[in-house]
Amino acid sequence: MNDWRDNLVDQTPGIQSILREARRVAVLGIKTEEQSGQPAFWVPEYLKKAGYEILPVPVYYPEATEILGQPVYRSVAMVPGTLDLVLVFRRPRDVPPHVDDLLAAQPKAVWMQSGIRNEEAARRLAEAGIKVVQNRCAMVEHRQLAH
Repeated sequence: MNDWRDNLVDQTPGIQSILREARRVAVLGIKTEEQSGQPAFWVPEYLKKAGYEILPVPVYYPEATEILGQPVYRSVAMVPGTLDLVLVFRRPRDVPPHVDDLLAAQPKAVWMQSGIRNEEAARRLAEAGIKVVQNRCAMVEHRQLAH
């Protein structure tokens, strides 16, 4: 039987594997074009240019209906189809309230961006069989893939 800790991915080969296999990426906490100077906008923008399908799930901006040319979803579970990866741009203390939504969506992996680490949330996701990356920048890691 697999140990849930095996789903906590912190080594480069596992991280690269997640990025290589992912195609459909929901971005929880994405910012809008008006906040284009913030990582929660330009990291997903970079990934879109790199060929990923970006599915925006903003936490704020109730008036936003589209970000990066894609329709906005109000929860991760509302995104239709299979999700390979959910990128999380939320403060560490704000991650646990999203865990039930993430579990309902059943993505293959959840990636908490640089500066974001929440052991309680990571454990719940990992116990459900979801791979979890914490405190890493998807853009930085993706750039290393190309070399």
